[in-house]
Amino acid sequence: MMANSVTIFHNVVWSRHKGVVFSALHSISAASPIKYSIVQISDTETFRLGFSDVDYSYHRYPMTKLFDGCYEDVPGWRMMSRLTMEVLKTKADLVVLPGYHRPEYWAMLLACIVTGKRRAVFCDSTGRDRPRRMLTSIPKRVFFSLCDGYFGFGERSREYLMSLGAKRERIFIPCQAAALPWSFVPERALDDRLMARAGEKPVFLFVGRLSQEKGLDALLEAFTAVKQQVPEAMLRIVGTGPLDSGLQQKVAEAGLDDAVSFLGSLQDEALSREYFAASCLVLPSFSEPWGLVVNEALNHGCPAVVSDNCGCVPELVIDGVTGYAFRSGDLASLRRTMLSALEAFADTRATATQCMNVIQRFDPPNAAANIARGCATMLTS
Repeated sequence: MMANSVTIFHNVVWSRHKGVVFSALHSISAASPIKYSIVQISDTETFRLGFSDVDYSYHRYPMTKLFDGCYEDVPGWRMMSRLTMEVLKTKADLVVLPGYHRPEYWAMLLACIVTGKRRAVFCDSTGRDRPRRMLTSIPKRVFFSLCDGYFGFGERSREYLMSLGAKRERIFIPCQAAALPWSFVPERALDDRLMARAGEKPVFLFVGRLSQEKGLDALLEAFTAVKQQVPEAMLRIVGTGPLDSGLQQKVAEAGLDDAVSFLGSLQDEALSREYFAASCLVLPSFSEPWGLVVNEALNHGCPAVVSDNCGCVPELVIDGVTGYAFRSGDLASLRRTMLSALEAFADTRATATQCMNVIQRFDPPNAAANIARGCATMLTS
């Protein structure tokens, strides 16, 4: 069989989770007639600064990087001309575009059309992620109609793509997985979870950017109410962001300094320890295309309480098994769900086993296999 080639463009090296998937794709490509080239556009994005470092150890595949530093620091005209030129000069039979929301991605799409290259696109949006607006949905429909295939996070991204005219058989999911620390040993995870939870203290954990869309004000209010019923409850907040000082001030004013800990940005073993020790993760986001921290939590045997706007709900959050979903923006629902989680997941061993079983198929090799399947379908039809 004649070898085909695929060039995949991705926006930033910062994304460890994409790094492990592309690494797995590189591994399986050795036995495949399809050859892949990965082009990373830049190191990171401005809003990622301070949250975690760029770690090249998660990118175990040959890559071309176009720009150093932050994506936003590259002048728009320079970004557009460079990306357009990269598409024009690639010999690939299929080009995978990094998105559809920037002018340069439209230029790349046009370059594919002009040169007769097949094209696919990564889509991380869902219908719940942001309200549908006619003025933005029309351009998206046009963009998607000009693509040969789509790579999404899960069922909700599939529904969103189909609502904008994409054909079901051209949508390939799920194409993402968590990038776990190199110190994480799956075979030891259950024992580590049992050891860390031996005290059985009620500990809620938030991991993410401290920004408006994450629903942290609601989390603090709900936790305050929970603590009135469960005085020993603790809340640990991992992350940095624009709301950091304001949230700490609210905690101080509420007299919750002893119960709420702001841990800053944590990675690797330090973050693993938090997942292992927590009763459950809480992700109250108003907008969350997927929620990879839920993948991370379940790998550590930690169930999750999440807003029903989180994209991962259909696949990962099974009521009473791996977590609960509550109504986004409903403070009483969040409070009740946090209390329910403490009761439902009191059996640490049984809960951890269930979490690990569910998350098992959402790993880098499976995500890479879905990308490979999609590329093969587009190249042979």
